[in-house]
Amino acid sequence: MSQRKKMVTAVFRNQLDAERAFDALRAMGYFDNEVNVLMSDRTRMTWYGDTRDEDRHEVGNMAVEGISVGGAVGTAVGAALGAVAAIGTSIALPGIGLIVAGPIAAALAGGGAGAVTGGLLGGLIGLGISEENAQAYQEVLRQGGAIVGVAPHTGDEATKIQKLFYDLNGENVLYS
Repeated sequence: MSQRKKMVTAVFRNQLDAERAFDALRAMGYFDNEVNVLMSDRTRMTWYGDTRDEDRHEVGNMAVEGISVGGAVGTAVGAALGAVAAIGTSIALPGIGLIVAGPIAAALAGGGAGAVTGGLLGGLIGLGISEENAQAYQEVLRQGGAIVGVAPHTGDEATKIQKLFYDLNGENVLYS
């Protein structure tokens, strides 16, 4: 069993700050598939518009206890963060449609987060985020924000990323 990598995560309440954080991570040498992005489907539609059904592709049938993973991967919609959000695995949770992209999507879909029985909150806790911070993250997602995170390549980069997230108006910046 491999040990979970520590991640630096932050919540961003608007599209510009989230995109700037994503772009800064790419400028630091992180690939799109290394960056985790979580946002509600409603936020994705507000920030990037809706993608047509014919632009969506089936991911397959994946399930984690308590999470119904399903359905669709959208195509790129323009901005880098938008493209990543569009290709994220859609996870349908009771009361909230969630777009999850990056390594965290595989962890949730494959059960790497453990037996997730509490929906989004349980999934975030299972990924090593404290219950208090997971509740704050869940609330920001409901209010139309996004979570951006990455597993730093080095400890020095972890410190730089935390500062970067704070400088870009990130809230609840964590390294856990």
